[in-house]
Amino acid sequence: MNHGYIVYDLVMITLSLSLIILGVVLFVACKKKPVESEETVAVKHCARVYSLMDIDAVTDNFNHRRVVGKGPLGTVYVGVQENGELVAVKRIHPVLVLSNAGLGFSSVLKWLSSVQHPNIVPIIGFSEAPGERVIVMEFGRMMSLEFCLHQNVNGASLLDWNKRIRIAAGTARGLQYLHEVATPNIVHGRVKSSNVLIDVNFCPRICDYGLNFLAAGEKRELVGYVDDEYWNERGGGGSKESDVYGLGVVLLELISGRGCNEGMIVEWGLPLIKALGFGEVLDPRLVIPSDMKNVVRLAKVASACVGNSRKCRPSIAQVATILNNLEMEVCISDL
Repeated sequence: MNHGYIVYDLVMITLSLSLIILGVVLFVACKKKPVESEETVAVKHCARVYSLMDIDAVTDNFNHRRVVGKGPLGTVYVGVQENGELVAVKRIHPVLVLSNAGLGFSSVLKWLSSVQHPNIVPIIGFSEAPGERVIVMEFGRMMSLEFCLHQNVNGASLLDWNKRIRIAAGTARGLQYLHEVATPNIVHGRVKSSNVLIDVNFCPRICDYGLNFLAAGEKRELVGYVDDEYWNERGGGGSKESDVYGLGVVLLELISGRGCNEGMIVEWGLPLIKALGFGEVLDPRLVIPSDMKNVVRLAKVASACVGNSRKCRPSIAQVATILNNLEMEVCISDL
């Protein structure tokens, strides 16, 4: 009997020690997990702070041979990081840097770098120094929609009707993310075809979102892409509604193949759409679809975006829903 009690006691002691060890392991594991999760989020969503020396190394001292684009906000260079990864480096124009010297550039860029969406160009990092403001973005060998539609001689053959619908839907999804999912919500402020980039798979990706604060006084290039209310002293300026207007202009460009031309595309296209002259609006370089239904629906969406006041204009969610349905129909027809 005594021998049995001894065995029993040994078993109970062993079991107790096992439970204690298991408890310690679980405690350590649970304690480590949140830390690892926080680190993962920080790496994924927080922009890297580059020194100006880092930027000089990446761009070969802003070598003019690395310039891949110029715009109202700045000059874009293709940079090569130490690991060989290509990045797009936007150097903000000096005059804009001087006029916005007191603004919280780094705070805004850290906020914008949290944006993560397949139809938005992510901000990887930034650099801030006296007289310099630099934004580092993902580089995907992309061309602007403006270039593809209006400058590339093969634009019509590259962007057939189905691809244009996909570009329209993807652009709307990216804008919807900025307006409704990003926290706080982001007003793009400069929605236009030059700020919609097309990658090698013809996936649209929005760039220059939330950067309107850098060029608040530079509005000439926005003529035609913003509504009349934008220019009002009271209640004007950039808004979600003006972003939807800009998207409507981009849709008209996709449908017609014409440039914005400071709003002339709206004055030309809107009456034709209202008069049901859809065939006259369609880009003559395109093969006319056998079923004009999708052309009509896309034209009506564009008309709703640019033909109504801010109060009566559809939200980006409504626009995205219609365009997503159009895209699904296109995908089904391609099968």
